[in-house]
Amino acid sequence: MNNIVLFASGSGTNAENIALFFKDHPDTEVSYILSNRPDAGVLERAKKLNIKTKVFNRDDFFSTCRIHDFLISASPDLIVLAGFLWLVPSNIVEAFPRRIVNIHPALLPNYGGKGMYGHHVHEAVLRNGEKESGITIHYVNDRYDDGDIIFQAHCPIEADDSPESLASRIHQLEYEHYPRVIAEVLAQQKQNRD
Repeated sequence: MNNIVLFASGSGTNAENIALFFKDHPDTEVSYILSNRPDAGVLERAKKLNIKTKVFNRDDFFSTCRIHDFLISASPDLIVLAGFLWLVPSNIVEAFPRRIVNIHPALLPNYGGKGMYGHHVHEAVLRNGEKESGITIHYVNDRYDDGDIIFQAHCPIEADDSPESLASRIHQLEYEHYPRVIAEVLAQQKQNRD
């Protein structure tokens, strides 16, 4: 059984989409959703999906081994960041090499790095007159948006795009591709083990 642990900071639409995708997969389950915000909408979504949750603070994540040790005991095959904005500490990255993935709402290596998330990304893409944007799914290392790229999907920039209209199209790419790519990464892991 493949075990996924999700991290999310916000409303949790991507996390919910991933959980629903795997709901009927007999060999994969989302065992936990972790959030650094006790008021995050993702926690309510997790409750409706009957997925266990854990809320943690900055100290738990960066100054102690609480989350590291929790993850070791949860033994995930894959840790999936779905709208999680904190940099993953190196002790967690080292404990789960090439087993942590993230999705970024732009075509990395452009428009990545600290502070480049959500509307900040879309505003920068439009301000610079780009012709296209998209999503990047990548492995996580100890630097923002810097790990090896697994998959990218592109979408054109329309002449009348606003950050909101671009974000809407980017979200559609995320919903379409992220669960499928996660399944492919898990299948590749299994192939490497066998």
